[in-house]
Amino acid sequence: MKALIGLLICAGGALGAAGAWAQSYPAKTVRVVVGFSAGSTTDLIGRVLAQKMTEALAQSVIVDNRPGAGGNLAAELVAKAAPDGYTLLLANAGIATGATAYVKLNFNALRDFAPVTQVSATPHVLVTHPSLPARSVKELIAFARARPGELNFASTGHGNSDHLAAELLSFMTGLKMVHVAYKGGPQALAEVVSGQVALYFPGAPSGMPFIRPGRVRALGVTGAKRAAVLPEVPTIAEAGVPGYEHILWSMLLVPAATPKEIVARLNREALKALEAADLRERYANMGVEAVGTTLEQAGAYLKSETAKYAKVVKVIGLRIE
Repeated sequence: MKALIGLLICAGGALGAAGAWAQSYPAKTVRVVVGFSAGSTTDLIGRVLAQKMTEALAQSVIVDNRPGAGGNLAAELVAKAAPDGYTLLLANAGIATGATAYVKLNFNALRDFAPVTQVSATPHVLVTHPSLPARSVKELIAFARARPGELNFASTGHGNSDHLAAELLSFMTGLKMVHVAYKGGPQALAEVVSGQVALYFPGAPSGMPFIRPGRVRALGVTGAKRAAVLPEVPTIAEAGVPGYEHILWSMLLVPAATPKEIVARLNREALKALEAADLRERYANMGVEAVGTTLEQAGAYLKSETAKYAKVVKVIGLRIE
């Protein structure tokens, strides 16, 4: 009986210490790890959010770029980080795709992370080099069909969201194109601008600085509706590929064992940031929709997206060693 009482006292003390620890959080810089290079869509979204959360938490929130393997290097780093609320991951839709597309991963997206909130949603934009003799999605499809295996497309890594956008187009239209992976969106866009690759599916934020001055030609957006920042550009579905839809979303995650009080605090502050008028305006100008969800909604969305993309990956036969 004495032993049981002793255990209960110890457990109560531990809980009290954990509560006090959570109340003092954050006591140092919070790091948001992004698995893509500076200037990429997920990076741009993360930097705007980090600035607002710095204000909300009264502590520095910084973005730490760890590009490579379609975001998997960053995800593995955070999955294995101390679950103390000081190392967060801003993942994008690629984490749901990769869960099935990769033959082997050193982390499990559903087991190893606690979702904090969905941050954003934005379409990809199909862009080509201006010299390519295709001024519409239909013309591009016809051009590529006449040259099987000759056109190449860029991505930020195998299994990432922009890679899937291109593979989905290829699958739905029967195109045969060559995939060229880069470490980040800016590098991929630079190769399209220079004419080294024929096409790419950047997220709207990273693509707009190249689309507006005509350095690349926008043929279609991947969402179900036209983008407010590109109202003249049709959706790929309305431009000739019925049923095509793919959205680039981002989500804030922490290691699974992070104390619930800290996860809840991060959720509250992230939601405040995402509801702020100045953040929403900055996102809108980039072609991004600020989302913001409860912990339960974020968890359910990650599960549903992982299940959805498992079916897509299987249908298109995407397997990555």
